Amino acid sequence: MRALLFHGNCTTCHFENKTVSAPSVLEFKNRYMQAFKDKEDFVSYMSTWVKHPKEETSLMHDAVKKHGLMPELGYDINTLKEISAYIYETDFTKHHEGHKD
Repeated sequence: MRALLFHGNCTTCHFENKTVSAPSVLEFKNRYMQAFKDKEDFVSYMSTWVKHPKEETSLMHDAVKKHGLMPELGYDINTLKEISAYIYETDFTKHHEGHKD
């Protein structure tokens, strides 16, 4: 279910391995992992930020400057926590559930 939520919603803008219209998943996951090594902290911060994106609370000021601020998407916090947990748990450098070649 987490893979479906992620791939059905996030990869429209966030490609796994390349930056196009928004930072790649590898890029933003790496930045968040540097700031939040603990899964609970990672999931909490990412899901809260995506729920209400603000430039001043972003960990990706360079990406906001380049691509603009991510819009509010209207997902409930529990869905965002599921997606954030999937991002934390998944190695996007390897083939994984939901991966698009």
